[in-house]
Amino acid sequence: MNKDQVKGTAKAVAGKAQEQAGKLVGSTKLEVKGRHQQADGHIQKTVGDAKEVLKDLRRN
Repeated sequence: MNKDQVKGTAKAVAGKAQEQAGKLVGSTKLEVKGRHQQADGHIQKTVGDAKEVLKDLRRN
């Protein structure tokens, strides 16, 4: 597991919390901001996953 995977997962979780907070207080802006943060986190995690695959391929 690399730092992109960890940071991406953390960012996605924080975005989900932000989205839920927006729903709770009725703030569409906060919901959208949370969804964007989730997407950023998923992208960063995917980059980390790709790095791990490449690292594994180089070992073999």
